[in-house]
Amino acid sequence: MIADGQGRAIAFRLAPGQAHELPHAVPLLDQLPGVPKWVVGDRGYTSHVFREHIWDMGARPAIPPQRHEAPVACPDWIYNNRNQVERLWGRLKEWRAIATRYEKTAVSFMGVLSLAAALDWLRR
Repeated sequence: MIADGQGRAIAFRLAPGQAHELPHAVPLLDQLPGVPKWVVGDRGYTSHVFREHIWDMGARPAIPPQRHEAPVACPDWIYNNRNQVERLWGRLKEWRAIATRYEKTAVSFMGVLSLAAALDWLRR
């Protein structure tokens, strides 16, 4: 999921249950209407290729390295805003159908997720 600075959902993709989300990050960034100043992510999105893609699109990555990797520039003042996405997921999971993945098909689940995200957007 991509959220804006106010914690509102902009775009999301559905990944298989046991698959990593990193391959879906580049297509999500390409869906953005403009170029963000920063792309903030947690350690799970650490990848040199992903960081290069962010730089190539004109944004700055704020993704800390894995513990075993060399340090990279990741300002704390921007990285602290990563919790916006976590809080967004918390608000969306207040919907029982999202929290329990009640909908069995991907199309139905994306429909419920879109509805919940739209209503959350209207509340903010």
